[in-house]
Amino acid sequence: MIWRPLDNEDPDRLYTVTGGRSSTDEESLDLVTLIVSECDPAPGMQSEHIRILQLCRQPMAVVEISSHLGMPVGVVKILLCDLLDTNRITARHPTSAPASKKAQLPDPDILKQVLVGLHNL
Repeated sequence: MIWRPLDNEDPDRLYTVTGGRSSTDEESLDLVTLIVSECDPAPGMQSEHIRILQLCRQPMAVVEISSHLGMPVGVVKILLCDLLDTNRITARHPTSAPASKKAQLPDPDILKQVLVGLHNL
């Protein structure tokens, strides 16, 4: 594969890769959503889909996939939605700490006192 600067990307190629689509209905995909392959590539699949399935054997963020493919994030999201619709990948958003861990967070007043103390140094 020959890597070219993104500015030189042929718009016709991107149009072809996405089948003419310019947006997705999937709102849950953002830059940090983790993508994981659920199967191996099948014969006859689009080359970009194959590459995504190979890249995502381990969880990988949407922005990382975009970087590896050398394609705009919007185009990658369209490709990911194709794979989501066929259950070839799963998408999960990194979650914050569970409720039980939130109870262990320090008191905001103590954090303010620490910040004031640091400013006084």
